[in-house]
Amino acid sequence: MSVKGKLTASVEVKCDGHLIYDLFHSNTHHVPNISPRNVNHFEIHQGGIIKVGSIVSWKYYVDGKLKILKEVIEAVDNKKKSITWKVIEGDLLELYNSFTIISSFEPQWTTCMLAYEKKTAATPDPLAFLGYFIELTKDIEGHFLKK
Repeated sequence: MSVKGKLTASVEVKCDGHLIYDLFHSNTHHVPNISPRNVNHFEIHQGGIIKVGSIVSWKYYVDGKLKILKEVIEAVDNKKKSITWKVIEGDLLELYNSFTIISSFEPQWTTCMLAYEKKTAATPDPLAFLGYFIELTKDIEGHFLKK
């Protein structure tokens, strides 16, 4: 029997969270340069920019191990500054039947909500991936604060 779960982390940012949204929405290809310790590679396979139906892939590091992730963008809400990413391929699907990431950005906060379905009850919650999001957010915040 599979087990569904949700994890949420909100990170306070000193830079405008909308800047981080704009980076993910329009200039995602810059993320590996901003946070090379967390992101090795980003590629848009379909869609040109982050919009509904775009397919993107990431090579990223969790616990020092290189992981691969391919996602389809399910929703983009420019008014609420949120993006919904559904995992369609990659390492996460070895442990989870489904995995969705909802990122949202407020002026002083960024939030990541993970919705997932474990393949077995013994599958761990994706706390390491949530930690990855927090580290990535802090790297991006640092980038904007340097400017």
